[in-house]
Amino acid sequence: MIATHTLASGMGGLRTAGDLVARMQMTGMRIKEAKKYVAEKLRVSVKELSDEIVMNEVRDDLNLGRVVSHHNKARGIQAQMNIAKVLDIEINSVKRFMDQIS
Repeated sequence: MIATHTLASGMGGLRTAGDLVARMQMTGMRIKEAKKYVAEKLRVSVKELSDEIVMNEVRDDLNLGRVVSHHNKARGIQAQMNIAKVLDIEINSVKRFMDQIS
């Protein structure tokens, strides 16, 4: 977990795609594989994953949450739900939330 967090922070976390890559690493992917997977899902190049300007626009367009969320943009569980949908993965907190509201 420490290594994954370090790599995600090094990529910029929420400012870029570090949190998304780290999430894929936690599913068992190696870092290169995780970066490629996230880049394909977001329809950007692997290099653009660490570009704050590009990723700011991508995260805004896909409503994936940002460090500073503007009015009417996803935060918290809503952002997590959008991330799960875009990356086509199951996120435990989203699953628990959906179980509780159904």
